[in-house]
Amino acid sequence: MGEIKAKSYRHSASFGKRMEHYLIGKMLKEGLDVFIPMIDDDAIDAVVKRPDGKFVEVQIKARSNEVKESYSAFFSPIKHEYRANYWFVFYSERMDKMWIMSSSEFCDESKVMSDGRRSIKFNRVANKEPKPLQKFENYIELNFDRIKNEDTK
Repeated sequence: MGEIKAKSYRHSASFGKRMEHYLIGKMLKEGLDVFIPMIDDDAIDAVVKRPDGKFVEVQIKARSNEVKESYSAFFSPIKHEYRANYWFVFYSERMDKMWIMSSSEFCDESKVMSDGRRSIKFNRVANKEPKPLQKFENYIELNFDRIKNEDTK
């Protein structure tokens, strides 16, 4: 039998970028016009031109299926203050679920840590399986209609 090796930093660091492209591909498949910044130094993974002509910014956060069940949909630490026309897309590979929140919703629903960064956990564990928290079920989405059609607060 082969030796089991810990995942390399390169592998774990590239997971986020792979998931960004995966979800951006899904946005494109839904007909959204998506622009990807060359540099991600302002927490913007994509800029989306909506059918109404408005542009919105999107931050994508993903958790791999290799994390412990209790962390399947736990996102932390996130440095964030309210931004208009800004959306979060949270994706859990293990749960194959996506939560979409406006900046305002994220600020309202997330917990502020002692250093000012934020965290949010969308899952619980039951019978060794991650399950969505009922509190956040209204943010579970199968498509990007919210980003496409809703104005943020």
